[in-house]
Amino acid sequence: MKSVLRNYAISLAAGVLAGFLYWIMHVPTPAPPWRALVGLLGILAGESGTRLLITRLRRRGASSDSAGAHRN
Repeated sequence: MKSVLRNYAISLAAGVLAGFLYWIMHVPTPAPPWRALVGLLGILAGESGTRLLITRLRRRGASSDSAGAHRN
């Protein structure tokens, strides 16, 4: 649990640092904040969905393998 919170804290600090550097250099952010957040949400959904799909496919494959072994 501590490592998860540490990762979030590091990510937040990196984002704050990037925002500070953009401000110091007077560079506009690459995307409007709402667009960037929607993009990050899409990345998160894609990662979570892929992980869930792979887990389910592996379980289905393992259960069909064990079912086949019982038949023989």
